Amino acid sequence: MDFARQLEKKIYQGIRIKKEEALALIPVPLKEICAAANRIRIHFCGNIFDLCTIINGKSGRCPENCKYCAQSAYYDTQIEEYPLLDTGTLVNEAVRNASRGVLRYSIVTSGRALTDTEIDDLCSAIKTIKERCTIQICVSLGLLKKDQYKKLMLAGASRVHNNLEASENFFPNICTTHTAADKIAAIQAAKAAGMQVCSGGIIGLGETMEDRIDLALTLRQQKIRSVPVNVLNPIPGTPLQNQPPLKYPEICRTIALFRFLLPEATIRLAGGRQLMPDKGKACFLSGANAAISGDMLTTSGITVEQDLRMIADCGFVPGLLE
Repeated sequence: MDFARQLEKKIYQGIRIKKEEALALIPVPLKEICAAANRIRIHFCGNIFDLCTIINGKSGRCPENCKYCAQSAYYDTQIEEYPLLDTGTLVNEAVRNASRGVLRYSIVTSGRALTDTEIDDLCSAIKTIKERCTIQICVSLGLLKKDQYKKLMLAGASRVHNNLEASENFFPNICTTHTAADKIAAIQAAKAAGMQVCSGGIIGLGETMEDRIDLALTLRQQKIRSVPVNVLNPIPGTPLQNQPPLKYPEICRTIALFRFLLPEATIRLAGGRQLMPDKGKACFLSGANAAISGDMLTTSGITVEQDLRMIADCGFVPGLLE
């Protein structure tokens, strides 16, 4: 029995593989590791595919210095800047997405954290959305506190998104205005408020495969069940504008490794998918089982209609996963 098959069997027995075992998977032939990851996905998650859309609810002038981000005030990226969108815009976009078959809708805002006044305004919008349609509402609002998350949950939001972005060791290479510990504190605050948490990272920042494994292990330690994987789309004007793009086989291998380490997770292809030659189809056969559809925050994406056709071709059925 080959090494990938041995680890696959252990995972079916409820044994979590160790970092050393994950590192030993790196040289396994791509076809083998991706096929094994796909079987693990089917075993633990079936063929449900969790599709979500996002809206850029507040854009630009962020005081944080994340080196990949078009919305940081530190960099000249020529993006559109605007304050928190009004209730009507947020509600209409949610209803429009629900009518297209989207089951999950995320409101994302720039900045370190929303103010209490902004949170009150957003809560009003969330309540109206829940009155108008049944779409699940996620929020990505920075580094909030437990009482703020509680207020959002009571308004109707069910999930908080807060990416760790990178491993704890690599994090200082991409941001110095907040820390990996700040991110984890916000995640724990959301959990304490009773909310689900979606958290993952970005690959292609210059990190190693070991860094990616360390990130997955931290997500496992935090018991994260929804894990977005972004692929860096270098933005002109940011410090990472000249970062070489990852080759597609490396992206598929990373997705497969995440599935080995997080067998029960919803692994969601997010930013950068529009750069992939098949828009992520090979990744969906390598362990991924979710995606962000439509436009990203400051870059164009793939339409919901295109994605629904693709996931059907891969044998998936749209649905909600934890």
